[in-house]
Amino acid sequence: MSKPSTPNPEFLRRAIALATDNVLSGRGGPFAAVVVRNGQIVGEAANSVTATNDPTAHGEVNAIRAACQALNTFTLAGCELYTSCEPCPMCLAACYWARLDAVYYGASAADAARAGFDDAFLYGEFHKEQAARSLPAQQLLAEEAWASFAAWIASPTRIDY
Repeated sequence: MSKPSTPNPEFLRRAIALATDNVLSGRGGPFAAVVVRNGQIVGEAANSVTATNDPTAHGEVNAIRAACQALNTFTLAGCELYTSCEPCPMCLAACYWARLDAVYYGASAADAARAGFDDAFLYGEFHKEQAARSLPAQQLLAEEAWASFAAWIASPTRIDY
């Protein structure tokens, strides 16, 4: 991970404008993001959850996908994300997986909660033991499932990420 550059408010203004336009056009929720590398936007997108019937199509995830496509890579080391709102747990995890150097956001999670987008439930669930969570999860076929990892470990063509 490289050292983040000095934040540029103009990139955040672009994300905020995309988010606002997304709402006003009726395309989706009030979230958008831009990915920046070396002072240039390399990916940008707004939330498209309802337009695409995809619960993972948040602005940050869509912008990360766009940047990865544009740069032909699965890692965004050397890039920064500017997002109209503090990332939800899924988007924050995506930022880590993408290896972004920094995240800059406009509205806070508390602002999002005031508008009806409250992530407190998810954060609370993550702190619980698996058996106490509201979404049941149970491991099955552990030994059979390990075969995929064994194949990965043995693969001479794997690309580590």
